[in-house]
Amino acid sequence: MAARLTGRPVSGERARSGALTEVTLAGGPAVMVKRGDGPGAVRAEVAGLRWLAAARAVPVPQVLGHDERWMVTELAPTGRPDPEAAMRFGRALAALHAAGAPAFGAAPPDGPRDAWIGLAPMRNEPGTDWPHWYAEHRVLPYLREAVDQGCLRPGEAAVVERVCERLPELAGPPEPPARLHGDLWSGNVLWGADGRVRLIDPAAHGGHRETDLAMLRLFGCPYLDRIVGSYQEAAPLADGWTERIGLHQLFPLLVHAALFGRSYAEQALATSRNYADK
Repeated sequence: MAARLTGRPVSGERARSGALTEVTLAGGPAVMVKRGDGPGAVRAEVAGLRWLAAARAVPVPQVLGHDERWMVTELAPTGRPDPEAAMRFGRALAALHAAGAPAFGAAPPDGPRDAWIGLAPMRNEPGTDWPHWYAEHRVLPYLREAVDQGCLRPGEAAVVERVCERLPELAGPPEPPARLHGDLWSGNVLWGADGRVRLIDPAAHGGHRETDLAMLRLFGCPYLDRIVGSYQEAAPLADGWTERIGLHQLFPLLVHAALFGRSYAEQALATSRNYADK
């Protein structure tokens, strides 16, 4: 596959997972070959990587070749998390967000409207008002899926729906659409051997910049305080942003509930109860 997509012969390969294979090109570097199983998944990821790269802020792997099912990207040597790298990453993430997007929910150029976040479908439907867009296109679709799968009861779902109704008063000051990675958990943050952080596996779209930061906190990230501190120096967040972290975490929590079941649904419920009648 790598040979066909890059035009270069392969001298070796090593499976990383069911969908990832590290391949060595003859006379050249190692590359990563990734299979995309969902319709449009590869096209969405390639468009997202190129859109993030166009901001010239946080490095992402260069796409070396792709078709509808497979993609080949460069492979950078990884190192250990480092506080100085974390601070550089915070500033670069602020610059990435500042590159902006045409609208909340805007797909990357040439990217499909029906995209993916991990293994879950994600529809990029543009909107102009973040609270209403976030409720309609990021929270409620996965809430309905969780109810349909039986990991949330309809009475429990009403708590999340109440938060969605209150989002206009809870969301904080209006902000322009930011250029989001969109799936910014620590597994998609690669600490390079060259002291630079790279981002992989985006679910890129136009959104609220606090969403990326909330996801980093939800699943943990080395030196997160350094990352956020340098982000704040470069692009201060609106007052009260720490009180809104849970609102932005509802999206990934409900995605995980739809994919992996009740434990994430319970986290989404506990988070929602903090805002339902706040």
